[in-house]
Amino acid sequence: MALPTRVQRFDDTHAFAQSEFDTLLGRLFGNREFDDVRAPYGVDVREDADHIYVEAELPGFKKDEVDINLENQTLTISAEHREPNEPKPGDKTEWLLRERHYTRFQRSFTLPPTVDAQTVQAKLNDGVLTITLNKREESKPRRITVA
Repeated sequence: MALPTRVQRFDDTHAFAQSEFDTLLGRLFGNREFDDVRAPYGVDVREDADHIYVEAELPGFKKDEVDINLENQTLTISAEHREPNEPKPGDKTEWLLRERHYTRFQRSFTLPPTVDAQTVQAKLNDGVLTITLNKREESKPRRITVA
C-alpha cells in the first residue's frame, strides 16, 4: 500500500522546531510519549475492493487554495493560504493579536499500480478534503467458481 512522505508545514516555525526536538528526545531516551506527535493536518487513507480513499484535514483552506497532483503513481496534496497583511484604506484599527497569516501544507503518497489515474474525484467539505481513487477493473478481486 501507499507510504506517506514527510509532512511539510511552514506557518509556525517554533512549533515545528519544538515538535522535531520532542521527537528527537523521545528517540534518544526511548520515551514513546515524545515520539507520538500528531501531524499538523491529519490524513487518513483507507481502501475497499473498488476504491482507495484519502481524507485530509484542511481547516480554513478554500477550494482554490488546494492543489492535487497525480503523476507517476505519486499523489501530492498541496495547500497554501495567505491572510491579507495590509489594512484596508481608511481602516484605523491595529492588530492586538495576529496568528493567522501564512499556512502551507504538502503531503505525498506513493500509490499502488492498481489505481486508475483517469478517474480521480476530489471534494472539499467542512475543512476535510476527500479524494476517491478508483481501482482498475482488472485489479479488482473476482470470484472464480469451481467446475
